[in-house]
Amino acid sequence: MMHRFVRMACALLACAWLAQAASAAAVIRTPEELRAREIFARVIAYRTSVGLGQVPAMAEYLAGQFRAAGFPAADIHMLPLGETASLVVRYRGDGTGGKPILLLSHMDVVTARREDWQRDPFTLTEENGFFYGRGTFDIKESLTCLVATLLRFKAEGVVPRRDLVLLLTGDEETTMDTARDVISNHRELVDAEFALNPDAGSADLDEATGRAMIYGVETAEKTYANYELTVRNPGGHSAEPRADNAIYELAAALGKLQGYQFPVMSNETTRAFFAGSAALAPGPLGEAMRKFASDPHDAAAAQFLSQDPHYVGMLRTTCIPTMLRGGHAENALPESATVNVNCRIFPGIDPAAVRQTLQEIVPAGVEVRMIGEPFWSDASPLRPDVWDAVTRTVHALHPGIPIVPRQDSGASENILTRAAGIPTYGTFESFIKPSDYFAHGLNEREPVASFYEGLRFWYMLLKDLAGPKPGT
Repeated sequence: MMHRFVRMACALLACAWLAQAASAAAVIRTPEELRAREIFARVIAYRTSVGLGQVPAMAEYLAGQFRAAGFPAADIHMLPLGETASLVVRYRGDGTGGKPILLLSHMDVVTARREDWQRDPFTLTEENGFFYGRGTFDIKESLTCLVATLLRFKAEGVVPRRDLVLLLTGDEETTMDTARDVISNHRELVDAEFALNPDAGSADLDEATGRAMIYGVETAEKTYANYELTVRNPGGHSAEPRADNAIYELAAALGKLQGYQFPVMSNETTRAFFAGSAALAPGPLGEAMRKFASDPHDAAAAQFLSQDPHYVGMLRTTCIPTMLRGGHAENALPESATVNVNCRIFPGIDPAAVRQTLQEIVPAGVEVRMIGEPFWSDASPLRPDVWDAVTRTVHALHPGIPIVPRQDSGASENILTRAAGIPTYGTFESFIKPSDYFAHGLNEREPVASFYEGLRFWYMLLKDLAGPKPGT
């Protein structure tokens, strides 16, 4: 009996040792993955928030990686702009596949204060299955994947059928001036047939199971625009009030705005999104999606979807007041009152036309002024070559999941490239649960498994779109 217990104990110990060995083997990384992790750690360490001036240093580090890999100096361009900079790198192909593909990302991140974080935001920390640090999710993991993929292609001697052009900008989180500068003043460096940008799109994991659920390709983006509504008045002493009070009149204007809905609109992207998402949506929501996708004039379906803040932006232009200012003394009648109205404008609509609509909504005497000159663009067409390559790549990693186009209500540099005539597609590589999404927030993190899967995603996608023809 004792011998049997000894044999059982030995067997259990052996099984435990084998399980431990198998677990250790499962996390052994390839040389390419180890190199990518090293780059990831280095770029996280650069404090590339606005005002710190570290973007040029990070750009120089990355340029050095390309030089060391054998990229010609003539194909590496540092473009300073104020305290920041852009980096453009061209990977030469044989030209048989047509114009280049532009790969777009950015080096800057939003501000992070050490005293607010549990860990140093500018040190890459691997813990509990996550990478922690500012930019781990937005967007230095994507930048690392793009850089590492081009370096791997170079090491493997890959000759693509067309040039691949990497553009890394320096102020996407603030003014986007570097992207504007490159597009306006250095167009010859980045001109392309189309662009891919991982700073848009979506890759969702199911909260309960952790399995891949749906993948979204961003093909359209709403225009971000601000307008000021102002009422002016002679003012006077508060002890002698008059009926024509600037604040009352502005409040009346806001009441008009609150009661107005811009007309329902749709495009190829939104119709395909609702058609592809309907199967995953519960009950009445899925039914409304199906009805709107098949008939965008279905008023009942549009009204149902409009009740959800997540979907209302996909149906129409939206304008909402965000900031107020008025008056100059507590014992004086206000001489002016102003509200800022933030609009997210449906793709293809000129912001000047929205200003005119706002002017028509509000009472006479309310001045409506557009702030700056917002960039705007149409949606990108659903190109079969891009769509098919993304589908093959995603399904190689997660067979059979739905792939849908997306129209974002947020802002990215995609609107600039689209406005410049370069169709742009948001192709995010990192699958994540919505509850793990902390971009711009405290303790930002990226699943470790998603980072390494992202490397495979970009290697396969770019091989599909631009790599050597099969059999060569």
